[in-house]
Amino acid sequence: MADQEIEEAVSRALEDAPPRNFRETVDLAINLRDLDLNDPSNRVDESIVLPEGTGQETSIVVFADGETAVRAEEVADDVLDGDDLADLGDDDDAAKDLAEDTDFFIAEEAMMQDIGRYLGTVLGPRGKMPDPLGPDDDVQEVVERLKNSVQLRSGDRRTFHTRVGAEDMSAEDIADNIDVILRRLHADLEKGPLNIDNVFVKTTMGPAVEVA
Repeated sequence: MADQEIEEAVSRALEDAPPRNFRETVDLAINLRDLDLNDPSNRVDESIVLPEGTGQETSIVVFADGETAVRAEEVADDVLDGDDLADLGDDDDAAKDLAEDTDFFIAEEAMMQDIGRYLGTVLGPRGKMPDPLGPDDDVQEVVERLKNSVQLRSGDRRTFHTRVGAEDMSAEDIADNIDVILRRLHADLEKGPLNIDNVFVKTTMGPAVEVA
């Protein structure tokens, strides 16, 4: 359970958000300090499962053949086989559109080398290379887990953002999601909390409220 200060900050962000004619996401802005982000080993780049879900649809594409592809079709937004992959390799615009429209990619391990060859220059710089799916992995379980996941990625910038919910979720649930993210960062950063300058929460179009 998140501490009261996080929940109060989320409540203020939700209350201060002006009415909109669309369902807004709730985002977290994290500002780092005392890290050399030119060194890739200091950058934040990982996927985190949110305990209360993202509150939004998450687009997942699976590269697979055979039985894995059949099972993936029940849960993924799209399933692409080896021929589809080769076609994308010949159509740079289609590959870029797919990368922009997809939150996560999953691929059978046997296809990873071809994905690197055909799509590495498109997916790599966007941080969207697929999660490899081993022979013993259940593709449906992996897809369901990723549907509740967000990607934390700082790149070489001190400030980065991630989704933590939607405006119609409770402040308590959103605060629990934020708490999980902050705990992970505290554990992973070189100096833990000392590497975090400040953190803000806001709806898509609303004002930012400081969390920490």
